[in-house]
Amino acid sequence: MQDHTQSEAAPTYRRVMLKISGEALMGDQGYGLHPPTVERIAKEIQSVHAMGVELCLVIGGGNIFRGLQGSAQGMERTTADYMGMLATVMNALAMQGALESLGLHTRVISAIPMDQVCEPYIRRRAVRHLEKKRVVIFAAGTGNPYFTTDTAAALRANEMACGAILMGKNGVDGVYDKDPAKHDDAVRFDAITYDDVLSKNLKVMDASAIALARENKLPIVVFSLDAPGGFRSILAGEGVSTRVGG
Repeated sequence: MQDHTQSEAAPTYRRVMLKISGEALMGDQGYGLHPPTVERIAKEIQSVHAMGVELCLVIGGGNIFRGLQGSAQGMERTTADYMGMLATVMNALAMQGALESLGLHTRVISAIPMDQVCEPYIRRRAVRHLEKKRVVIFAAGTGNPYFTTDTAAALRANEMACGAILMGKNGVDGVYDKDPAKHDDAVRFDAITYDDVLSKNLKVMDASAIALARENKLPIVVFSLDAPGGFRSILAGEGVSTRVGG
């Protein structure tokens, strides 16, 4: 007899923003894109899409180029940040290819116009794509230097009226009081306020992204992307995570 439990699970949120770091796509390589890892994450996204959840994605570019690092090495900051934005477009196209190979309909929407590659950002059009159950991947950050993809995720999540931002992390399953990779006695929070994240400097997202989420009472759910089925379990109200504010 067919198991219908997966399709019958009522998702916690109708529409969510999934924020993935660029580093999550590089697997064990240490640099660039690792296609099997991209495919694995795409399958996680597919399982949530099958629940009827409308999905937005923002993917960082740190696996290819990070503006702050370029700036620290003597490159002019604005130029370095634009290079980082272009790296996010490359990651978005890789994820689009992986999702479409699984049969999902997607749109890559860039804050920097590049019509031959993807759509420009028009809010009402992006909302319409979501209503049509397309996975929308926002690329090129906010289109402005000095803003991170964390801030872009918070901005687009508010513009798209998402119920939450889901922060898919590598190697950690929530927010800890200190780095669990370095401290065996690190304690994970089940829930924490925006103000505590800022005052304790817990590095969930950058300060401007946290402030934007706080201002609009948008919860941030931090979970591990490493565990198979982890993304779906969070939307089913299960799994291990930390909820920030909301």
